[in-house]
Amino acid sequence: MAATIHWAFPADMRPKEDELDFDLETVLDAVVLLRAEIPEDGFTASILGTERAGYGIVIRDDGLVLTIGYLITEASSIWLTTSRGTVVAGHPLAYDQATGFGLVLPLGKLGVVPLERGSAAAAAAGDDVIVAGHGGREHALQANIVAVREFAGYWEYLLDQALFTAPAHPQWAGAALVDTEGKLIGVGSLLVQDRVSLGGQAEQGNMFVPIDLLEPVLGDLLRLGRPAGAPRPWLGLYIGEAQGQLIVSGVAERGPAARAGVRAGDVVLELRGERVSGAADLFRKLWRLGSAGVEVPLTLSRNGAPVHVQARSIDRNDLLKKPILQ
Repeated sequence: MAATIHWAFPADMRPKEDELDFDLETVLDAVVLLRAEIPEDGFTASILGTERAGYGIVIRDDGLVLTIGYLITEASSIWLTTSRGTVVAGHPLAYDQATGFGLVLPLGKLGVVPLERGSAAAAAAGDDVIVAGHGGREHALQANIVAVREFAGYWEYLLDQALFTAPAHPQWAGAALVDTEGKLIGVGSLLVQDRVSLGGQAEQGNMFVPIDLLEPVLGDLLRLGRPAGAPRPWLGLYIGEAQGQLIVSGVAERGPAARAGVRAGDVVLELRGERVSGAADLFRKLWRLGSAGVEVPLTLSRNGAPVHVQARSIDRNDLLKKPILQ
């Protein structure tokens, strides 16, 4: 299942090897192409598709691959391709809903030197970085961090600090964000349309999950396939913000919000009697209620009239197909 690569960044947008203090080829070789197949009846199939492609990063001598979790959620098969053309099947070992990280266990030898992990703790707007996909220098981009800030995803996902880069590129899922020392500081997640400013200008950008979030959960992910402890409550709300209002753009099929009667177009006003000021505030208030299974009273506005609903939250993992090691 080796892929043929047909595109390349212009030479002036690629990292300049003679200006670097590390071996660029070794760094780029640590990024593998990742392809996943998901059953048609998977919970995420209608949203994320049944065929997903992106990247993964080899982070240990045993070949352990770090990626962004939505690429491998409910995967029935995974294939990893190195820059030297080696193709190996992979097993979806873990997915952490809170960070968004996923781990893949190669079921064969990749023969790749792992990429050393660094830290994004000191990252700041204006820092030079390299974004690396699979395919060598032609698929590596010299970029800048344009913002370090909170990110609230509409699917009940929140990062206190995320990294945003430019120039933007539509296909950085699972890509490696590398600092000037050649160390991994982030994993590619999404192309974002909101404002990520450097020098006061608005532009598209890419959001990366800071690598610092991995170490606290890595042991549990390797041992349990998910973080230890009680799972967060989940409602299955898809949330958007417009003109100061928190609007339900959709609800997950078979999710608690759908069962409670929440509809697309509803405006969320309160959670358990407390006003909510945005998506991040809503998620934090929800998670403070307790673990999955807790009752969640919501006050909505529907066509200008107040509506009160009671949703019993669940662990979203209960709706997902589990990996089977062949």
